[in-house]
Amino acid sequence: MLYELLYPLRDLWFGFNVFKYITFRAAMATVTAFLISIVFGPLLIEILTRLKVGQHIKKDYVEDLYELHKHKKGTPTMGGFIILIAIIASTVLWARLDNRYVIICLITLIWLGFVGFVDDYIKMVKERNTGLRASTKFIGQLLLGLIVGAYLYFDGTTPHTLHVPFIKDMVINLGILYIIFVVFVIVGSSNAVNLTDGLDGLAIGCVTIIAIAYSIICYVTGNAAIAKYLNIYFLQGGGELAIICAAIVGSGLGFLWFNSFPASVFMGDIGSLALGGAIGVISVLIKKEVLLVFMGGIIVAEVMSVILQVLSVKIRKKKLFLMSPIHHHFQLKGIPESKIIIRFWIVAIVLALISLVSLKLQ
Repeated sequence: MLYELLYPLRDLWFGFNVFKYITFRAAMATVTAFLISIVFGPLLIEILTRLKVGQHIKKDYVEDLYELHKHKKGTPTMGGFIILIAIIASTVLWARLDNRYVIICLITLIWLGFVGFVDDYIKMVKERNTGLRASTKFIGQLLLGLIVGAYLYFDGTTPHTLHVPFIKDMVINLGILYIIFVVFVIVGSSNAVNLTDGLDGLAIGCVTIIAIAYSIICYVTGNAAIAKYLNIYFLQGGGELAIICAAIVGSGLGFLWFNSFPASVFMGDIGSLALGGAIGVISVLIKKEVLLVFMGGIIVAEVMSVILQVLSVKIRKKKLFLMSPIHHHFQLKGIPESKIIIRFWIVAIVLALISLVSLKLQ
């Protein structure tokens, strides 16, 4: 919005010319989102506390895990509200609103944020631990994936291709299957972040690290000269996605201020579903879906641990892990929660750095 309002005034004062630079607007989006989270975070926590929107810790069949988490009972949840407000507000302020990719990302955040809100509302207010039925939640994610996939397939400008990282000029044309692929990425990434959100600061820390890396990739993807030099896919207007990624970084850091161990608030599904979906959509738009599997190795490992656990129980009639997702396995192994979180962040940072290096290998 500020771009549309102030950049046209550059002839009146040269200082307004700075609004044309994505790097400036991305930096300001980070700061804005961070300040919104920091300033309004305490107010939201107070409101959630008054409304008694607290975490329910069910006495699971794993007694040891219940003992490790029972102190979190009553901690305010649905803190994802402040994350979404910070991202959306800073994006509206600093991104170009005539950019269709920005609009797609904003719709994704609002759509999945609403699905997550309904899920959290049922859990907290209606006191039904399971929240939305899995099938209902999946339908909400599926519909969004189909809409985005179909739009990109029929828009006439988006190539229906899959770009393989680390391999020079490895591009696969998916044809009509591209729509299904988009659905898989969006639904998968949304649920992956949701499953990772089980320890204080774990999910938001990993998402913030991924967003930092993606902000760099979005910028170079939207820059014709750099994209040509790196031999990567060039997306006209894709640089604006760096601003959304920057807003995610700012809101993530701000939320982590309150969500770090021991957490004063949890993000809930309203935050995890929306953030995961946004990361998935961005990866689709810049043709870095496969790279997300590597860059987001932590959230992928969380999903795979659940899948492998289910398969092991059904086929072998025994567990592969003490409990899934895998962060609970390490907890039950006796590793302190704070140490698990920090170690997962370290791995996420290393994977993000390696992913950025892959750009030079195209």
